[in-house]
Amino acid sequence: MEPLITLRDLQSTLDYLATIHRELSALPPDLAVLDARVKAAEKQIAEKTKALETARAQILVKSKEMIQAQKDEDRARAAVKSTSQKLHYTAAIRELDEKERLKASVARPLKVLETAVQTLEQALAGLEEERAVAQAQFDELHTIFLDEHANQVEGRKVLRAKQAALETKLTAAEVARFHRLAAARQGRVVVAVENGACSGCNVKLRGPILFQLKEGKDLITCESCQRILFLS
Repeated sequence: MEPLITLRDLQSTLDYLATIHRELSALPPDLAVLDARVKAAEKQIAEKTKALETARAQILVKSKEMIQAQKDEDRARAAVKSTSQKLHYTAAIRELDEKERLKASVARPLKVLETAVQTLEQALAGLEEERAVAQAQFDELHTIFLDEHANQVEGRKVLRAKQAALETKLTAAEVARFHRLAAARQGRVVVAVENGACSGCNVKLRGPILFQLKEGKDLITCESCQRILFLS
C-alpha cells in the first residue's frame, strides 16, 4: 500500500534526522557555556522588555492624569488671583492647596515610573551588549564545530530534502496528522506490530484489527495510541 510505504520511509527519515540532531546538539563544554549565556541573556531581555512596556504604558496613564491635575491646579490658582472677597479667597486657597496635593500625589508615582524606565533601558542596553558578545563568540566556535561534523551537516541536508520529497507524495491532511502524532508520541508515528501488540504502546490488538492489517487494504491505527501500524 503506497501511503504506508511512504509513511514508513518518512518515519525512518525523521528517525535519522533526530539522531543527527542529537549529535549536533551535544555541544562541547565551551560552546555549551556560551549557549547558556546567550539563552540566559535572552530570557532576561524578554523579562525586562515586558517590564519596560508595562512601565511605559503606566507612564502614559499617569501623564494624562498629570496634565489634568495641572489644569485643575492652574484653574484653582487663577481663582485665587481673581478673588477679592476674604471669605471666597480663603475657600479658593483651600481649593488650591487640595489641587496641589492631588498633583503631588500623581507626580510622585510618575517620577518613580520614569526612573524605573531609565533603569530598565540601561539594563537592557547592557544585556543586549552581553548577548551580542556571547552570540558572536558562540557563532565563531559553532562554525568550527559544524566544520568538524561536516558529514552530519551534509546528511541532515540530504535527509531534509528527502523528507520534503516524501511529504509531497502525501495529502496535506496526512502530513499534518503525521506531524501532530509525532509531536504527541515522542516522534514515533509508524510502528510495527509485535506479538499481536502495538510496539508503540504495548497494547494487545483485537482480532479484527490484526485481520485488517493482514489484508493490507487500508491504513490501520492503534485504537489505544492512534499510531499507524504495520506487520513486521
